[in-house]
Amino acid sequence: MRASCLLLALYLFPVPAESGEADRRFPPLTYPATRRVDLVEELHGVSVADPYRWMEDDTSGELASWIGLQNALTRSVLDAYEGREKLRDRLTALWNHERLSAPFTEGGRYFYWRNPGLAPFAVLCVADSLEGEPRVLLDPATLSEDGTVAVSGTSVSPDGKWLAFGRTTGGSDWREWRVMDVATGKLLPDALPPTKFGAPDWAHDSRGFYYVRYPEPKPGQKLTQVNEGSRVFFHVLGTDPAEDRCVWERPEDPRLQGSVSETDDGTYQLLHLWRQGKSTNALWFRERAVGGGWKPLFPDYDAMYGVVDTFGPKFYVRETSEKHPRGRVFVVDVSDSDLPRTVVVPEREDVLRRATIVGGRIFARYLVVGCTKVLLFSLDGESQGEFALPGLGTAHGFGGQDDETETFYTWTDFTTPASIHHLDIATGKSRVFRAPKVDFDGAPYETRQVFATSRDGTRIPVFVVHRKGLKLDGSHPVLLSGYGGFRSVTQPRFSVPRAVWLEMGGVYATAGLRGGSEYGEQWHRDGMLEKKQNVFDDFIAAAEMLVEKGYTSPRRQAIAGGSNGGLLVGAVLNQRPDLFGAALPSVGVMDMLRFHRFTIGWAWTREYGSPEDAAMFPRLLAYSPYHNIRRGVAYPPTLIITSDHDDRVVPAHSFKYAARLQAAQVGGNPILLRVETKGGHGGGLAMRRIIEGATDRWSFLAMALGME
Repeated sequence: MRASCLLLALYLFPVPAESGEADRRFPPLTYPATRRVDLVEELHGVSVADPYRWMEDDTSGELASWIGLQNALTRSVLDAYEGREKLRDRLTALWNHERLSAPFTEGGRYFYWRNPGLAPFAVLCVADSLEGEPRVLLDPATLSEDGTVAVSGTSVSPDGKWLAFGRTTGGSDWREWRVMDVATGKLLPDALPPTKFGAPDWAHDSRGFYYVRYPEPKPGQKLTQVNEGSRVFFHVLGTDPAEDRCVWERPEDPRLQGSVSETDDGTYQLLHLWRQGKSTNALWFRERAVGGGWKPLFPDYDAMYGVVDTFGPKFYVRETSEKHPRGRVFVVDVSDSDLPRTVVVPEREDVLRRATIVGGRIFARYLVVGCTKVLLFSLDGESQGEFALPGLGTAHGFGGQDDETETFYTWTDFTTPASIHHLDIATGKSRVFRAPKVDFDGAPYETRQVFATSRDGTRIPVFVVHRKGLKLDGSHPVLLSGYGGFRSVTQPRFSVPRAVWLEMGGVYATAGLRGGSEYGEQWHRDGMLEKKQNVFDDFIAAAEMLVEKGYTSPRRQAIAGGSNGGLLVGAVLNQRPDLFGAALPSVGVMDMLRFHRFTIGWAWTREYGSPEDAAMFPRLLAYSPYHNIRRGVAYPPTLIITSDHDDRVVPAHSFKYAARLQAAQVGGNPILLRVETKGGHGGGLAMRRIIEGATDRWSFLAMALGME
């Protein structure tokens, strides 16, 4: 590799956005001065320019000033929208309703999260019975004065006596774990060193828990230091964390990730392993009382394995693999050296998303073209029929212990807020435990599932939500979203911002792209690595279909996506800028040649491939949003969203992308950057900041698409 870098700027003058004919929807803009450097690298024989690499230094005072100027410009545009206050008021009114999570039980106690409406954060409540008076156990609003400290994970001990909770500042993935006495609400002195990813996994007897520890970042490198060299420790309650025992590490393979847990009866310890470049995992075990070395159960990284439950040496395991891409559940007897497998939930045409065992029954949750179906089985695999859900939509839950007699689940669709249901397993009777009262009437709206045909002929499912009786004359503003990666599935669910979008006269559409698992593991693999372009073709096909069917026109069609979905938006914006009237890429992976160099980005090579691989490099370069921006193109109005404390997809991705897009843009369409200060990858924001973010997004789209 050779590199040359001129420390002096090639230019420091503002880039005028008003070149060409200005768009009347937005005022003429002048972007902040942005330093550009002459940095060119030779990568696999290709010269690649990176003029804004200096933005990767998150400690730079110059960068901080630039962010401030960009935010000020964005505020001047968004605050000028005349309907902004009405939007904020409507979003606030719809969010002002009680929201509960489905209760779960530990040690005879019921735990659930509750927000009465507009509280900064939901609070964790505990009750001794469903009819008992709940009390607040943990209120995140008390952790800081400015609302920038949030709870980013909880884990209750099996006896229900202890609560471990993670504190995160500014939305960071780094967490500080503390332990609370559930009965008194008092904190124990136990304070773990900062950790990242995952939550403590309690021992069966509640004496302590397993947790993953990464080396702490060096000063000034929180957003850049690569997260590798993870180790698993066991912490005994009441002891000094500095004395915690390491139960697994692999220093010779720092990018091998592991987690350790115990079976419910404490007989066995389980070790899950994930290897760089693999979208599968391995599973090892050992008898806890005996100790010694780990024994291989599934050591070959040939599938995704998850232990559903255990009964002595019999392990119920969910498997998704190339051989069984739609998933199945089998039982393996670890006391038999041959490790025989007995299938209890065979692979079906539908996709198995999750399986739980509660009250002596297997609850198998399937995906049927985006909607949930639940089938019941006995422990020996006898079919017990389908569990009746309230309708076509999305259900979550059905958790608990194998000896419990009740469970809870939530159900929702695009126009129905999530309700919580209680199921008596013995009688099979289900009742509504709590249904929110939301100032929104979903009756005037309908949801359709239509299909687009991608470039290679593959049919892509698309949910479309709109007012009944919609005239397909191409006049309607449409917001199309997607993700297309990491097995993520697009399912119907209610959202307050989406409800307001519908009230604004908008049409909402979301596409089930390859890279997800709408149709199983093969659907995922057809949208990853060398087949990633399929994802962008699918999204473009969905957008073209919405135009062809008369829902909208390119001028009135917006696209949105976050994280891997932000990459999606950036890539298709480069490939088809003529097809869209606005774009909202959020916390996106925009530099596909350097994503693996920051925090946990190296783990994504299992999905994207590595730019250091000569075979994958040209494929990544071909769609990398940052590298494929073309000068002289009139890109549609674009609002790029990121957060200054995002230590998962570092904000430099969005900074560099925004700078290059602003420099290349012609015409009056604005390229704006919104940087959430003291914010992370999307979580940990107080309610008022969530409302402000939604107000900004809808204000921008209303202006860009010419909505009333």
